[in-house]
Amino acid sequence: MAQRTVKIGIVGLGRLGKIHATNLATKIPHAKLQAATSVVPAELAWARDNLGVEETYEDFDDMVQNADIDAVFIVSPSGFHLPQIESAMNGGKHVFSEKPIGLDLDAIKHTQAVIDQHPDLKFQLGFMRRFDDSYVYAKQLVDEGKIGDITLIRSYSIDPASGMESFVKFATSANSGGLFLDMSIHDIDVIRWFTGKEIDKVWAIGLNRAYPVLDQAGELETGAALMQLEDKTMAILVAGRNAAHGYHVETEIIGTKGMLRVAQVPEKNLVTVMNEEGIIRPTSQNFPERFAQAFLSEEQAFVDSILKDTSVGITAEDGLQGTKAALALQQAFEKEDIVKVADVDKKVGA
Repeated sequence: MAQRTVKIGIVGLGRLGKIHATNLATKIPHAKLQAATSVVPAELAWARDNLGVEETYEDFDDMVQNADIDAVFIVSPSGFHLPQIESAMNGGKHVFSEKPIGLDLDAIKHTQAVIDQHPDLKFQLGFMRRFDDSYVYAKQLVDEGKIGDITLIRSYSIDPASGMESFVKFATSANSGGLFLDMSIHDIDVIRWFTGKEIDKVWAIGLNRAYPVLDQAGELETGAALMQLEDKTMAILVAGRNAAHGYHVETEIIGTKGMLRVAQVPEKNLVTVMNEEGIIRPTSQNFPERFAQAFLSEEQAFVDSILKDTSVGITAEDGLQGTKAALALQQAFEKEDIVKVADVDKKVGA
């Protein structure tokens, strides 16, 4: 018997949306990109002309009403994620949502309740590092006790400097959610994933040195944070938008019996160039290049979970806890003080 095809609709066709759309349309077995939604006509034309998408919509709810669609990918701006998750779930669709799940804790909890009301539907968050081969291997080593008990995790997420000019334009007209929610949410998830523990208290600092114009936009070019988990495990985060050499994502895990590093040098491949400029190791230049396979793996995992009725294990609670920690970091930076993550509920929006 032939395996059925999961028909998918996508909302949001920006840089990341185009990656997901292309993969779903051309690379993921047993998936069909049936429909697309965007408020930008040129993006809908791109979906039709380049991917052969049969149905395009300007309104997300109209797409959700399409009975032929089994699932939706939500790759819209962060502020739209929660209402679109609810609309899709109430419309009987499986949901994959990009991070962050949302920007407001009470709204996230409300959406959690909606998700829980539909146990027959799959929900998955886009924490793609959990599907990256290197991170998966490192997690296996940690779980096997190869480095003992974790004492400290250090994690860098720094976007390439080549994107700064466009980000400055974006920051002066829109809200990214702040450096820690926009950039460090993946690091926070990795820390929770590797340790199985929640973050207890945080302290954060930052500055705008190369692009002081971001001061007026209330944004940060570079930030750093010190975090303590509920079992006293420590974590250090560095987040930034100005890596001159390319896209820099690096994680170091120190344990009682050893340590490991993921992407100590963010190498593009295994090639070493030796010429008049010296000895050079090419590095990844952007996140689509660095995590290309991880995106494919998480997309396939979502489709397989629908076809096989299995769980991927990334839940709305992971999204809630990640957002809560990121908001605590932002508050710690703004207040110039240590913030307990448990207190963020009481202070959000204050």
